[in-house]
Amino acid sequence: MARTRRKRTKTTRGSRLRRLLAGLRRWIFRLVLGAAALITVWVAAYAILPVPTTPYILSERMRLGAVEREWVPIDDIAIHLQRAVVAAEDANFCLHWGFDMAAIRAAIDAGATRGGSTISQQTVKNAFLWHGRSWPRKALEAAITPLMEALWPKRRILEVYLNVAEFDEGVFGAEAAARHHFGVSAADLTQVQAARLAAVLPAPQARSASQPGPFVRDRAAAILDGVATIRADGRDACFAN
Repeated sequence: MARTRRKRTKTTRGSRLRRLLAGLRRWIFRLVLGAAALITVWVAAYAILPVPTTPYILSERMRLGAVEREWVPIDDIAIHLQRAVVAAEDANFCLHWGFDMAAIRAAIDAGATRGGSTISQQTVKNAFLWHGRSWPRKALEAAITPLMEALWPKRRILEVYLNVAEFDEGVFGAEAAARHHFGVSAADLTQVQAARLAAVLPAPQARSASQPGPFVRDRAAAILDGVATIRADGRDACFAN
């Protein structure tokens, strides 16, 4: 009799544990599904709405007390800067679906001493995620990038990137950068000014577009060559009118 009761107790405990695990799996599934739905709505909303702020801009505003930023549509950003940033950061921007596999392989071959992130990946990181190297952030970036590419045209991706990228400490977006460094609007940037702004990426707090050192000058010259190349071979077709 005692042995029978013990068996029943074990069976009951096992049944309760299975029910608990099944319930836990259902809640995890619902949480993941809910998070995916929220992210999809968020990404879809930014396909048409100006990005009001980003996690990184918020953190810098808290650290510095204030930041410089003004959203402008891509039509109010000089084509020189559009081409310069693409030439500098992601020459195949118009050709890939969010990931440049050739650049990723090159980064791996270089022992991760150079970056392989596309403008699309950087836009996801800047607009939706946090900065810093971590596997959770990279996983989210990898998941959101193809979603964004599916929902946004390439011109919109570049527009958002140019409005949230940092061009000096606490200076975000093309309009604020143009006024901060050169005293002009983003629409009036010259080719050289645009190339120097692109040259400070991805280390804007260590480089200056308005007071360029030898590295920025050399980098800007190389970017101007890259601009001529992507213009000649049509790799600017997805954003240049």
